[in-house]
Amino acid sequence: MILVTGAAGFIGSHVSQRLLERGDTVVGLDNVNEYYDPTLKEARLARLMPFEKFTFYRQDLSDRAAMKVLFESRAIRQVVHLAAQAGVRYSLVNPYAYTESNIEGFLNILENCRHANVEHLLYASSSSVYGSNTQMPFSVRDNVDHPVSLYAATKKANELMAHTYSHLFNLPCSGLRFFTVYGPWGRPDMALFIFTKAILEDKPIDLFNFGKMKRDFTYVDDIVTGIMHVLDKPADPDSTWSGDAPKPESSVSPYRLYNIGSHRPVELLRFVEIIEEVLGKKAIKNLKPIQPGDVPSTHADVRELMEQYSFQPNTPLEEGIKRFIEWYREYYKA
Repeated sequence: MILVTGAAGFIGSHVSQRLLERGDTVVGLDNVNEYYDPTLKEARLARLMPFEKFTFYRQDLSDRAAMKVLFESRAIRQVVHLAAQAGVRYSLVNPYAYTESNIEGFLNILENCRHANVEHLLYASSSSVYGSNTQMPFSVRDNVDHPVSLYAATKKANELMAHTYSHLFNLPCSGLRFFTVYGPWGRPDMALFIFTKAILEDKPIDLFNFGKMKRDFTYVDDIVTGIMHVLDKPADPDSTWSGDAPKPESSVSPYRLYNIGSHRPVELLRFVEIIEEVLGKKAIKNLKPIQPGDVPSTHADVRELMEQYSFQPNTPLEEGIKRFIEWYREYYKA
């Protein structure tokens, strides 16, 4: 039995569906909050409900008692922890939402995984942990001690907390640093969703850093494939690890970190150009300076995931954007 937190979310709903399609028993958890339109979350859930092996719990990660009851009442063997308060910019105005969900909620996951003797905890980290780093591509071997948003700081904290539980309680933990995931059923606060909606409605779009931002856009199906590969092979100790020259991505404990991205960064102006081509319509562009908390560029070094799991993202950006826009037009009757 596999627990997927954030099952009503963008990535969580895709992961849950893939697991169910291959025959796994899935327990989904989500608080279906109002950070963005809950009806979209409900629509994602509606696609999972027909599966006989899917059970859904509408509850909050930070509810310690409810989380304890959930783990005690279900024979959970693996956990895919994707629930979190997302958004770099939102963390500037509502910081407590991040400590409640991303810190307290994650601690509840770790504690319950420990007591339930869970075989593998796979959890979502973020490319935002690279913060002020400028050397590209970002590698899991890099120092990540200079986050530039509270969201990023909470994700770095998750990695440290996971290592502690791995070390103390021999809990296998694998962290995946996601790089700008996009695709059908995506979040309304993300660039592809915002740009598509605005262009169709003849409204201007804001392009920060004057459109020169670069992002390692990764199609959701490629992300899900990577998650499945890692989930099926629990983290193990690294026999080559040494405290004299400690490697950040592994440990003498069953603990691993991976980047998961396309390894092909694209400038925002080109990203918008592809959207325009698919829509057959030009965008009204507002070029603006970079915002606090944003990083100008991301580029994933995914060699560890490729070497250990044969991970190979193969969805071209043009095809991924096309699939998203087809979904958007159908879902919103646009």
